[in-house]
Amino acid sequence: MLLIDDDSTANFLHQLLLQKTLCVTERVLVAENGQQALAQFGPGAASPTPQLILLDLNMPVMNGWEFLAAYQQLPPMTPRPLIVLLSSSDHDLAQARAQQLPVDAFLPKPLTREKVQKLLEQHFPSS
Repeated sequence: MLLIDDDSTANFLHQLLLQKTLCVTERVLVAENGQQALAQFGPGAASPTPQLILLDLNMPVMNGWEFLAAYQQLPPMTPRPLIVLLSSSDHDLAQARAQQLPVDAFLPKPLTREKVQKLLEQHFPSS
């Protein structure tokens, strides 16, 4: 799992939720912007391709939209990671823009137990 967000408090709380409370994963990779996240893909990556990417939209250096544009230029991955936008921005505008990009779901911040469980049931039913 890859969490891309520049908010260290949100990252800490989301990691705690995913690892300790819900036991979704043992390890959550964290990138503080899209540029750091892109380093997680390709031949030089230190970890296997994540199954799930939780992506904030508003970040410095490379925001979520810029990450998605760069991500589309990468060679296809099998299986393709599920990409979920995490944002506190306008839900309708973000969803409309995301339809043109490889985005599978949109969740408003913060993550909650209920939001994560529903996401997992919808996209990872056998997990």
